[in-house]
Amino acid sequence: MEKSIALDERDRLPDALRVLLAEYPRDIWQSHRNFDGLTRFWLERHLMFRQALARLRDEAEAALDGRVDPDRYRQNTARLAGFFLNQLHGHHMIEDHQYFPQLSALESRLGRGFEILDADHHQLDGHIHGLADRTNAMLQAPAQGFNDAAGALHIALEGFEPFLDRHLLDEEDLVVPVILKHGAGL
Repeated sequence: MEKSIALDERDRLPDALRVLLAEYPRDIWQSHRNFDGLTRFWLERHLMFRQALARLRDEAEAALDGRVDPDRYRQNTARLAGFFLNQLHGHHMIEDHQYFPQLSALESRLGRGFEILDADHHQLDGHIHGLADRTNAMLQAPAQGFNDAAGALHIALEGFEPFLDRHLLDEEDLVVPVILKHGAGL
């Protein structure tokens, strides 16, 4: 993949893929007539992913600092991590197979952007599987290995957060303007 395009190496999408964002900047999104419905849902899902990941990270820190009982931490993490990882994976599948092809057909000049987002999903899949593995290792760790396993999960969560946020920001910058422009056709 091109160096400036790869998720782990970019700070935003190339300007050529941000042309609709110039016409539909973030500060007008909520006041736009096509904001409700799909746009609101999309952004709420992204907010949910950010909040769940932040909560997982914060709870790992609390466990490592001894501010939460390890058994309670394990129960909360099993539930929240399972929800987060399953929802994120399902969200990406729907985007790749339904929304991205539909949106790309509406704005063919942005097709490369949707290819980049699809490639992000494949790269993020590795992180999703890694988080699942780290979560399972923490859940199964004996008492004497709990801190090491919780620490490894915390490191994985911290490492995943910037990748996910970069992807979500780029996806919003590409997807939301298309929906605002073509809202009635979706």
